[in-house]
Amino acid sequence: MNETIHSVALVDDHDLVRTGLAAMVDRIGGYKVTIEAPNGREFIRALSGVSEPRIAIVDLHMPVMDGYETIAWLRQHTPDILPLALTFDPADDVMVKAIRAGARGFIRKNARPAVLKIALDSLILTGYYHNDEVHNTLLESGALKTTYERQQEKVLASITPREREFLLQVCSPEEPTYEQIADAMGVQRRTVEGFREALSDKFGIKSKTGLVLFAMKWGLVKP
Repeated sequence: MNETIHSVALVDDHDLVRTGLAAMVDRIGGYKVTIEAPNGREFIRALSGVSEPRIAIVDLHMPVMDGYETIAWLRQHTPDILPLALTFDPADDVMVKAIRAGARGFIRKNARPAVLKIALDSLILTGYYHNDEVHNTLLESGALKTTYERQQEKVLASITPREREFLLQVCSPEEPTYEQIADAMGVQRRTVEGFREALSDKFGIKSKTGLVLFAMKWGLVKP
């Protein structure tokens, strides 16, 4: 009985990496590279008028259209193609962002052929490839939050509703004085000073400009 050959697309802007990976995929058995592209946009163009590959190995860091955008496009337009994220740096935030985009797993650019074979086989059998790195990230990141989002939750949880109101007043386009902020909040000037001092003690903020930058950094107001 003939062995089933699964088609694979490679999307990577480095020719040497792509060539070496293509040779590796073709050698491990059961898989054949049918599409190669240097970025997501070229990959999408290459999909037109051809049979869809079963798996797409997508470098996350590319010019023109990066791996995150490419994977998100695949999830929306060609959900039968299984995206495997390719990266040198499988850091937590990288994995979380790629999983959100629709990646079914990760493979390092320096992975050995045996690991690549396991990843491809797992994708075909289960639709996913979760090695220990990804598994630990999923456990540690809870509901798939980035490091910034986890920090943001802690920061916002430590700010009282009235301190948040004070920050929003400080960030007003009208640039109110502390006296005007006190009037708007219906409190005394010394109470407003208390909000400022509390935020300074918690976060080391020294000026009104610092308060505005702090509010922008943690998403209380948009830049």
